[in-house]
Amino acid sequence: MNEKLSEKERISIIEKASLQVGRPIFLSTLIIIVSFLPVFMLTGQEQKLFTPLAWTKTFVLFGSAILSITLVPVLMSFFLKGKIKSEKKNPVSRFMNGIYEPILRFCLRYKMAVLGVNILALIIAIPLYMKTGSEFMHPLDEGSLLFMPVTLPDVSNTEIKRILQIQDKIIKSIPEVDNVLGKAGRANTATDNAPLSMIESIIVLKPHSAWRKGMTREKLIAELDGKLQIPGVTNGWTQPIINRINMLSTGIRTDVGVKIYGQNLDTIFPISLKIREALQGIDGIRDLYAEPVTGGRFLDLKIKKEEIGRYGLSVSDVNMIVESALGGTNLSYTIEGRERFSISLRLAQDFRNNLDEIKRILVQTPNFGPVPLSELADVAVHEGPSMINSENAMLKGTVLFNVRDRDLGSTVQEAIEKLNKTLILPKGYFVEWSGQWENQVRANKRLSIIIPLVLLLIFVLLIYIYHSVKEALITAMSVPFALIGGIYLVYFYPINLSVAVAVGFIALLGIAVETGVLMVIYLNEAMAQMVHDKNGEALTVSDIRHAVMLGSAQRLRPKIMTVSTALFGLIPILFSKGVGSDVMIPIALPMIGGMITSTIHVLLVTPIIFQMVKEYELRKYGKVTLIHSKH
Repeated sequence: MNEKLSEKERISIIEKASLQVGRPIFLSTLIIIVSFLPVFMLTGQEQKLFTPLAWTKTFVLFGSAILSITLVPVLMSFFLKGKIKSEKKNPVSRFMNGIYEPILRFCLRYKMAVLGVNILALIIAIPLYMKTGSEFMHPLDEGSLLFMPVTLPDVSNTEIKRILQIQDKIIKSIPEVDNVLGKAGRANTATDNAPLSMIESIIVLKPHSAWRKGMTREKLIAELDGKLQIPGVTNGWTQPIINRINMLSTGIRTDVGVKIYGQNLDTIFPISLKIREALQGIDGIRDLYAEPVTGGRFLDLKIKKEEIGRYGLSVSDVNMIVESALGGTNLSYTIEGRERFSISLRLAQDFRNNLDEIKRILVQTPNFGPVPLSELADVAVHEGPSMINSENAMLKGTVLFNVRDRDLGSTVQEAIEKLNKTLILPKGYFVEWSGQWENQVRANKRLSIIIPLVLLLIFVLLIYIYHSVKEALITAMSVPFALIGGIYLVYFYPINLSVAVAVGFIALLGIAVETGVLMVIYLNEAMAQMVHDKNGEALTVSDIRHAVMLGSAQRLRPKIMTVSTALFGLIPILFSKGVGSDVMIPIALPMIGGMITSTIHVLLVTPIIFQMVKEYELRKYGKVTLIHSKH
């Protein structure tokens, strides 16, 4: 078309083109929005992380869907003026068609072989998917580490302080470490129930540019762990933010934890030791530790009531002396600015740490002068629970471990299978797997229900677009072939399957369907034009093949543009190295791989399937069925 069109002809063509693609594009955009419904239905951490992304994408797509049927036709009437050149005179289209048309002719000639290759690629993707590891969420590099070693429950203040200082000195000697700050015990808050035996050292790392050549976070943790092997101390490695999230959401400070519930602490702790023994040696399990239920050291005073009665004392008199001597008695207050501090009096630490000195504490009597505490009470040190943990009104013990150098899913599955074979629990006792595994099971269960429902809803929308089940099936076939590229890229990158990867696949579904919708519309347009040109004459197989070739190649540029705009926005993510790239890359990978294979399927396989369907209709019925028209 080289001649200049009249205003009426130009508006008529724009109106016809807008009506032709406007409704399908609007509805295919709605399909992309619908495909994100599973993200809105997530719960827990994954909901807080991915819901903002889903809302942003939904609002953008909804706005673009409205603009595509309102503003775009108006802009076309303003800017599409003058001589309108045909698609063949566009150098970009001419170049792409020069490559595409010979390939498409080859595929149409050997269609069964092409279909076989695609089906084979789909079959190969199944074992690759099964072999891919799984985890709840790819760990985010926070730029710092949290070192959480634990030692024996009866450790003294002096010893834990010495261990802390030694560890911080060793950690600071590593070149990649910028600063380290450690604490032992709990903060002055009810939300921190850390015992004295648990150390928390926050390690702030230098920027990656200042690290030694070839050093990674995994190698750094291994080096630190090797240098911090202290007898009686069990090391644990995590990161500050994820540790707090895990503690608040599951009560587990490591990646995975086994909770043992029961009614007796003396029975729970032996079960914890059996679980720890069973889990030792499983590949991927690191920092394995059974929290000691017992092992705390307590000073017990059993007052001799007959003796204190003989000396004219009461139980409260003896308790007050012991409390003042060991715990301290508030004598006064000191005020410094707006702060007030109590002044307490108690025995010096050398006397309080010595059992014999405690027994020699003098208790003043009304008539017999001072009497040693040993005359009035039996003083001894006994073992007991260092901390009593309970959950759901039941006593609880835990076995903790992290997962490194292996995916979390297969590691925990192997551990569960081993425990099921070896562990026999007493009546009234049971175990529960928690931590990141608990989150992973919850997310997978929800997605396994929602995603099939969303796929069914997408198929219903496709039927509404075409008013034809056949065309809807042809378009829906792009979905499994889109998954091929996503699975291949995830497997060979390599990363583990996670909620972030699932979100990437969810986003891929809508884009793959949108590209397929465009192809089927243009194929039907070419077929309808062929029927019109025949003017009532009978169609032949050659006519169908010519129409398929014309419909596939004639609108190649918009199909490529649809995919390219998404790819150009996603590919830079693969090369990002900043904070947050650990989560963005798992989302982008399945989308990039899937869009590549989906585009290949839509450009080469969809025309083959469309041609086979129309040839079958022609042989069986003597006519072909078209969208909105029949012949």
